[in-house]
Amino acid sequence: MQIDIITLFPEIFFGPFAESIIGRAVKQGIVDIRTVDLRKYTHDNRKTVDDKPYGGGPGMLMKLEPLFEAVDDLRREDTIVILTSPQGEPFKQRIAGELSQLKHIIFICGHYEGVDQRVRDGLIDRELSIGDYVLTSGNLAAMVMTDAIVRLLPGVLGSPESEIDESFSDGLLEYPQYTRPPVFRGMKVPEILLSGNHAAIDKWRHEQAVIKTKSVRPDLMV
Repeated sequence: MQIDIITLFPEIFFGPFAESIIGRAVKQGIVDIRTVDLRKYTHDNRKTVDDKPYGGGPGMLMKLEPLFEAVDDLRREDTIVILTSPQGEPFKQRIAGELSQLKHIIFICGHYEGVDQRVRDGLIDRELSIGDYVLTSGNLAAMVMTDAIVRLLPGVLGSPESEIDESFSDGLLEYPQYTRPPVFRGMKVPEILLSGNHAAIDKWRHEQAVIKTKSVRPDLMV
């Protein structure tokens, strides 16, 4: 898979994508993550990427010409273009799974007060949001979505079961988990987990996942 991230601040991606699981996936060649400086597609001395909105109003909008040029330069036949925006469709594990099946993704990191509407109308395939809040830019959103997508690629996680048996994979939050020691400061590991009865353990885990989901995220039970 190749992921291109169009941004005004390419340097901030270097650390997160060079470490841990994502860093290993990059080194192993499972994914190629590239940051693209939008200012390279400007043609004035100031490298202008924003302008005032028609009709007035606060803030500035991202200009459409550099964005169209950047995507035209990067797009392939199998490319999906995604705009990160608080106005977009909520990003969920299901969407991460869908996107992990693709060969090429271009993320456009929103900035300022947003983008010229013609970017939405004539350039992007999906507009995605990581939550009902506003960030200073779409860079962090692109990082989050990239992380969620890449970890689902074959060979990225140590165990194939890891991506199946976790929160949201079956519509529930993940059940409580424990490791050694069996007792710590008076807090005990549930006896069922020490029993060796895997059928009973699976039943207990499902029950606990339902309880936790109802308590913390009842909206997922609808």
